[in-house]
This record gives sequence, C-alpha cells and structure tokens, in this order.
Amino acid sequence: MSAPEAGVAPLKVCFFLNAQTHMLMHTVPIAISLSHDRRFETHVMAATAAHIEHARAMALKGGAGPIGFEQIGGQWLERAARFTGASIPPKLLSLAVASRRLMGFDAIVLPERTSLLLRRMGCGHLRFVHTTHGAGDRAIGFDPRIRQFDFVLLAGEKQRRRMLAKGLLREGRYAVVGYPKFDAVVLCRPEAPTLFRDERPVVLYNPHSSRALSSWERMGEAILQQAAAEPRYNFIVAPHIKLFDRQGDRLRAERLLAPYRSHANIHIDLGSSRCIDMTYTSMADIYLGDVSSQVYEFIAKPRPCLFLNAHGVAWRNDENYAHWRYGRVLDSADRILDALDSARDDHGTYLAAQQEGLQDTFDMGREPPSARAAQAMAKFLLRPAVKASGGFHA
Repeated sequence: MSAPEAGVAPLKVCFFLNAQTHMLMHTVPIAISLSHDRRFETHVMAATAAHIEHARAMALKGGAGPIGFEQIGGQWLERAARFTGASIPPKLLSLAVASRRLMGFDAIVLPERTSLLLRRMGCGHLRFVHTTHGAGDRAIGFDPRIRQFDFVLLAGEKQRRRMLAKGLLREGRYAVVGYPKFDAVVLCRPEAPTLFRDERPVVLYNPHSSRALSSWERMGEAILQQAAAEPRYNFIVAPHIKLFDRQGDRLRAERLLAPYRSHANIHIDLGSSRCIDMTYTSMADIYLGDVSSQVYEFIAKPRPCLFLNAHGVAWRNDENYAHWRYGRVLDSADRILDALDSARDDHGTYLAAQQEGLQDTFDMGREPPSARAAQAMAKFLLRPAVKASGGFHA
C-alpha cells in the first residue's frame, strides 16, 4: 500500500457510472484496487441507488479500502428515469447535476464516452481516464472520441493496434492492463444456477442491442419457435441488457416471449445481473449470437460458436466482424437446431482461430487486470501536469 508524501493531499478520483449496470463490471474492480493506495481518495458516483448498491456489494466482497459512495440527484433523477421508461436517467441531465460536484476532484474514470461533455460543464481541469467497456470488434469500440481522454486502459493488443492505427492513442497516455471484468466476475457472481431439469447441451442466444446489427427482430422468434417445437437443446435467451432497457420495449418483448416461458428447455432473462456477470457465458456449451463483445468472454474457454448475419453484411475481411471467424455464419435461422449440431461437430475447425483471437484480445498478465489498471492509472495521475487546451496534459 503506497502512502502520500508528508504534507501532500491525496488526489481525488471519481469513478463515475453514467450508463446501464453492465458498465460497473469494467470500472468498480479498478476502484477497489485503487482504494488501497493512500495517495488517492477513491469515490464512486452514480445517479441511481441500484448502481450504488451494486458497487457497494462488489466493494464489500472484494475487500476494498476506503471508498466514498455517492448517489447524485436523489429521487428526482430517479423519477426522470421512470418518466422516460429507462433504467437510468437521461445522461445529459445526470451530467448537469454531477458537474458541480465533480469540480472538486482531480480525475474522473469513465467506461463510456458521453460523459466527456463534462469538459464543457466546468470540469475541464479534470484528467479523464477511459476504461472502455467490452473488448469486441465493432467500430463503436474505436470511437474517435477516445482521443479526447488523457489516459486509456486497454484490454489487449487488438485494442492497442486498432486505436493506434486510428490515431486515438498518444505515447505515454495508455496502458495495456488486461480485462478488469474478469476480476468483477469473482467479486459478484454466485454459484451457477440450476436452470434446466436435464443434461441437454445449453445454448446461449445473445442478440445485441443495436437494431441495425442485431439478429433479434429478424430471427429471434424463429429461433424460439424451433427451440420450443423440438427440445434437443436447452436455450438461455439473454439479450444485451440495453435491447429492452426502455419499459415500452420490455413490455412488448414480454408479450412476445410469454408463450415460451412455460417450456422447460427455454430460460429467458431480459436484464438480470446474470446477463452481465458472465453467468451465462460460463455455463453455456454453445454460443449463438451476432456482434456482441460477450463472445470473447465466452471463448475465454473455447467452445462452439454460431453467428447470425441477419442483415446481409459483407463481413469477410472486415475487422469489425473478426469474431465471425470463430464459427459458422448463417444468413437464415432456418433449421437452427441442425446448425447447432454442426457447430458442435465442427468446433475443431475453428479452435485455432478462437485461441488466436483470445490471445489478441486479452493480455493475460500475472497480476489481476484491475490491479494492473490501478497501478498504470496511478503512475499517470501522479506525473506532474500542466494545464493546456482540451484538458490536462503531462
């Protein structure tokens, strides 16, 4: 445990949670590690009580040092969330509320990019640290706004290579630290639940939330119909939690899915903690999906994959679809059970690609990723800083 020099006040660092709960998994483990470094005063801030409760539970289980937990805005921000039908208040409203509180901090740690707008809300003195969230292949993970951060924490060589190629990183302003979510899994995931009464192979159907890319609207019901009609497989239907984040979307989905909930081989989860803590990616035997970065969490233990090209994408040689090299790609959901049979038989064909992709995506060091992230961030934040346009620059 490092201590501050005599007479030197600790730097105040805020881990700001301004998105859905899945992003806690990428930040709170780092906050836990940093809380043991007395050169820093560690805080976790969010607009919902649920986020704070979840973060507190992780910190308690993770043996955290001192962390200040703060819900901003109180009940009126939560009422704003209910008014919009979303699980979180409007992000800009939360930023407006948080900005005054954040003026007293030295640095802010963010898993998303919208909160960069704080620079224009009186928080330009902060040093902004980006953790990213997920380590997939889609272009959105290489957002041009990343170059606005003072420091970026990366999961592995793939992110480093692609971000450097796009000019998003600067020398001395990033570190490859591994994937802190792997630490979060240890902190918050209980024992694997018993979902099914038999030992049939388990398929995880994991459609993404982006409707322009997701297989849900075009293929989801056809998959469920086949699963229900011929129970050769047990199915976990666990979309990305943002797909049905809004109340109206969730209600429509619940009506559609109601007839399938009575089938013993179909388990449907539209947004519990199991959707974000790798419960399902760990217990499934086959991954069925489209573009979610969760496929990389699944192949942490290589297993059969099957991908759904619901939008006729010309995906070959496109680095945004590099994960579609890890299994067969289907243009239709017809005969999906037969395709799952083939995926199990053909897994050896794709094993080398999965292992190569895993190594490229996650840097597996000796120390836990969250500890590496905290150390790299601490080293950067303790460097002398001179204020310049656009934020602090060492």
